[in-house]
Amino acid sequence: MLIRPIQAEDRDYFLRSVHEFYHSPAVCHEIPETNAVRTFELLIHGSPYAACLIAEDEDGRPCGYCLLALTWSNEAGGLTVWLDEIWIDEHMRGKGLGSKIIAAVHERYNTAARYRLEVTDDNPRAAALYRLRGFADLPYRQMVLDTPNAL
Repeated sequence: MLIRPIQAEDRDYFLRSVHEFYHSPAVCHEIPETNAVRTFELLIHGSPYAACLIAEDEDGRPCGYCLLALTWSNEAGGLTVWLDEIWIDEHMRGKGLGSKIIAAVHERYNTAARYRLEVTDDNPRAAALYRLRGFADLPYRQMVLDTPNAL
C-alpha cells in the first residue's frame, strides 16, 4: 500500500468518496457537493492551510483519503494538524489502512505540536482506532457558525 499526496487524476475518486463520507455515520450532517469540488480545486492548486493524502491498494487504485486542515494553536503551542476527514473504502476496512494513514500524517507533519480529529458517537470503531493510535477524548462541545457566502 502507498500513501501519497492527492493528484489531479484523483478527482473522481475524491468526489465520490467525500459523498460517501458525508452519507455515513462518520459525520452528523451532509454538505453541498460544491464544497467538495471547491476543496479539490484548492488542494490541487496548493494551499498552506489544507492537504490531502490518498491511500492506494496493491494494484495502485485509490482506496482511502485523509483531508487535513493545518492551523496554529496557542493552546498546543504550535502547528495543529486536523485530520478533518478520514475515509477508507468499505472493502479495505479492517486491514490496518487507517493506522497507516495516521502514521503517514505523523511522518509528514512530524514537527506538529498537536494532531486533532473529531469522531461521532455513531462511529465507535473509528474512535477505538484513534484511541489505539494515541488520541484522547477532550471534554469540549464543538460549535460552529457557518457563513454560506464566504469564499
